[in-house]
Amino acid sequence: MKILVCISHVPDTTSKINFTNNNSEFDKNGIQFIINPNDEFGLTRAIWFKEKNGASVDVINVGLQDTETTLRKTLAIGADKAIRINLEPKDSSVVAKSIADYINENNYDLIIAGRESIDYNGGMVPGMISALTNINFIDKCINIELKDGVVNASREIDGGKENISTGLPLIIGGQKGLVEENDLRIPNMRGIMMARKKELLVLEPTEYSNTLETYNFEKPEPKGKVTLISSDEIEKLVDLLHNEAKAI
Repeated sequence: MKILVCISHVPDTTSKINFTNNNSEFDKNGIQFIINPNDEFGLTRAIWFKEKNGASVDVINVGLQDTETTLRKTLAIGADKAIRINLEPKDSSVVAKSIADYINENNYDLIIAGRESIDYNGGMVPGMISALTNINFIDKCINIELKDGVVNASREIDGGKENISTGLPLIIGGQKGLVEENDLRIPNMRGIMMARKKELLVLEPTEYSNTLETYNFEKPEPKGKVTLISSDEIEKLVDLLHNEAKAI
């Protein structure tokens, strides 16, 4: 069985975010980048399938050379091969088309993507890949089991979960639940040394025109000051809620 895991290279949420060029470009200086958490859940699940079912696991990323440190980490965790499509990922459509082109030329049984990345939170790429490759798709996937070519999966829905049975090939948009946070793997020294010998293939992209243009970024407004009211000043609290906060 061949598995492909889509990997996004995203800023750590603890990083201090700034913008340059009149707030039109993200400032990468001093930013720690990580594997997108939803992708890391999927990668860990894929490694489980490798250990249990003898699957091979490739990872793919659309990004420039600076994403290779993240790809090397996936190899150290246990992926067999990494593919980087040499393109700055500004447009979800172009990212999906680039990955779909690779899938159409290289057959995979299971394609695992995170349901969304934590930088732009678009949540569009896995579904677009499905449409472009004509492969069945399960979004918000929280569990997946494989046996004799049959997939039993669960996904989140409003108010509960839906259990699905289907066949391969399949694309999933995964999230926490595929594995838990304490199941995630930290590369050890042996894995890091082995990662240096594994293949990292760089492909030039097919020429697609970006349909998305960023005009500017804005930070959220700073939080307002907090007014503390003593528990014995109920009338003052009601007055502030009514006249200042306009909440009642």
